[in-house]
Amino acid sequence: MSENEGPKTNPGEIIGWPFLRIDYPTDPEGIAALLPPGIEPGAKANVELSIYCFPVPDEPEFGVVLSVDADYRGTAGKYAVGYGIDQESAVIFSREMNGQPKYQAEIDYWRMGPRVVAKCSHQGYTFLEFEGQSQGAIAHPEPETENEWWVKVSRAVGGAEKAYDFAPHVVHVATDYQTIHHEKVEGKLTLRESPWDPIATQLPVRGDISARLWTAVPTSRNIALAGALDPDAFWPFADTISGSRWRGVNGGPPKG
Repeated sequence: MSENEGPKTNPGEIIGWPFLRIDYPTDPEGIAALLPPGIEPGAKANVELSIYCFPVPDEPEFGVVLSVDADYRGTAGKYAVGYGIDQESAVIFSREMNGQPKYQAEIDYWRMGPRVVAKCSHQGYTFLEFEGQSQGAIAHPEPETENEWWVKVSRAVGGAEKAYDFAPHVVHVATDYQTIHHEKVEGKLTLRESPWDPIATQLPVRGDISARLWTAVPTSRNIALAGALDPDAFWPFADTISGSRWRGVNGGPPKG
């Protein structure tokens, strides 16, 4: 397919929706505070937001993925802080089976002509808004493998201190993508304060953002345990907000 040719789908079809990918630099110490010992900050202190509509497994799931640059055992990748999605059925089993940090959120995402709009909310707080204009097709990136890090863990029944039924392990998600369409977007990203998704306060924008509409086909995907994390060092990271990897208190936002 020509790089100037958009994807062709049936009217009303959800397959082929582009991902809205937004990247921006943030404070290195903000990323370091989120990473459990054993997962290291990447060479750059970047945040990636991916807003999407994708069939999971056979109905539309609107979602937002928040990830940060991070390395594990010398391999560069992204540490997934959270997957806010609008489909309840995928939340519990995704986290239980693979450690994928999914939680329920409300996602508005659409494109009309060149205009691109997204809004993400959770527990009544709108924590992210974007509005922009497509600048047209740009060159495709080279095919690449994206490495993503999740954490699978289960604390012991009864809540004993530093006790686990399944000790923390890194889950390596390796996905190969082939780009079929790519557009540059110029726009404004607004992060709002929220106790449930504290991106504005913990991962603030510290430079220029970049945004693009990206349509790609995953040519392969492998999800596997990659190694154990130190269970005692991980303990402060075991309690999180909702199903995300934002650090919390008793499963909710920090108090006080």
